[in-house]
Amino acid sequence: MQRRSLLAWLAAAAAPVVHGQPNAPWPTRPLRIVVPYAAGGSADVAARLLAPELQKSLGQPVGVDNKPGADGNIGTAEVAAAGDGHTLLMGSVGTHVINPLLWRRLPYDAVKDFAPVSLVATVPLVLVMNPGVAQTLGVRNVNDLVHVATAQPGRLHIASGGNGNPTHLSGELFKRLTHTYMLHFPYRSAASAQQDVIAGNMDLMFDALPTALPQIKAGKLLALAVSSARRSPSLPELPTVEEAGGPALKGFEASAWIGLFAPGSQPAEQLARLQRDSVAALAGAALRERLSNRGMLVHGSGGPEFAALIAAETAKWARVMQMSGVKVDR
Repeated sequence: MQRRSLLAWLAAAAAPVVHGQPNAPWPTRPLRIVVPYAAGGSADVAARLLAPELQKSLGQPVGVDNKPGADGNIGTAEVAAAGDGHTLLMGSVGTHVINPLLWRRLPYDAVKDFAPVSLVATVPLVLVMNPGVAQTLGVRNVNDLVHVATAQPGRLHIASGGNGNPTHLSGELFKRLTHTYMLHFPYRSAASAQQDVIAGNMDLMFDALPTALPQIKAGKLLALAVSSARRSPSLPELPTVEEAGGPALKGFEASAWIGLFAPGSQPAEQLARLQRDSVAALAGAALRERLSNRGMLVHGSGGPEFAALIAAETAKWARVMQMSGVKVDR
C-alpha cells in the first residue's frame, strides 16, 4: 500500500461525522460478521463473543459466517464487494497489513474497500519449544536459546503457520535482531506446526497464545517468552521477549490483532453507530473477561485510532519483510 493512500485513509477515519437528516431506519434486517478464517481461531472466537452484544444494541440478530481460504482473502473480498449495509468483517493484521504487502494481486483494496470500525483485541504470540529438545540443548530461557542458535547456526528448526503468517514474521524479526540463523519450515496452518513442535519434529515456533496455552499448561510445550510489549495476564510469570532477551531484543514486539471493519461504502451515520456500539460493548466487564480468559488483550479503540495502528503496523512489517526477503509469489 502506498503511503499517500494510508494517509488519506487515516484522515478519512479521523474526520468528524456530519449528521444530517436521518435516512431510513438501520439496521432493517439481520447483520452478518464474516470471519475469513476457519472456526475456532481467535478471530472466530472474538466475532462470536462480540455478536450478541451488538445484537442487543442494534436491535437485530447478528450472525457469524466463516469464509476461510487464501490466507483470509476469500472472505475479505466478499465483504469488500458487499453493498447491502448489513455485512461486516472480523479482519486481522493478515487481511489488512500482511496480505497487501505480500500478494501482488489482491481481490480487494485494504484501504479503499474498508472502513475501520474498532480494534477488538491483540493476540500475543508465545515463543515455545519442544520440552525434550530444550532439555537436551540446555535451553531454559531466551538467552540460552540465542546462545545455542549463535553457536550452532542452522541447528534449530523453527516452524510457522505459513510464509508471511505472523508466526513466521515474528521469527524473522527475532532472528534479525539476534543475528542468528534457524531453518524455517512453513506449514499449512499454525495448528499443524504446533503439532510437529509437540511431536519433536520441529524445535520451536512463535505460536498464538490462546491456542498454545492449553499445551503449555499440559507440559507439552515449554514457554520461553511472550511477544507482546506487556506480559500476558494469562501467564503473568512469563517474561516478554524484550525482558528476557536483553539489549539485542530491546523494542521487540509482535502481536497478531483482530478488528471489526465495515465496507468502505457504509454510510457515515451507520458507521458512527457501529463504532459507538462496538466500543461500548468491548468496555463491558463480562465481554472483556471472556476475551481475556482466551488469552486476548482487549482494546475497543474507535476508527481513527484503529486506522493509525494499521498504518504503523504496515510500516513496521514492510521493514521486516524487506530485511528478511520474505516473498509470496502469488
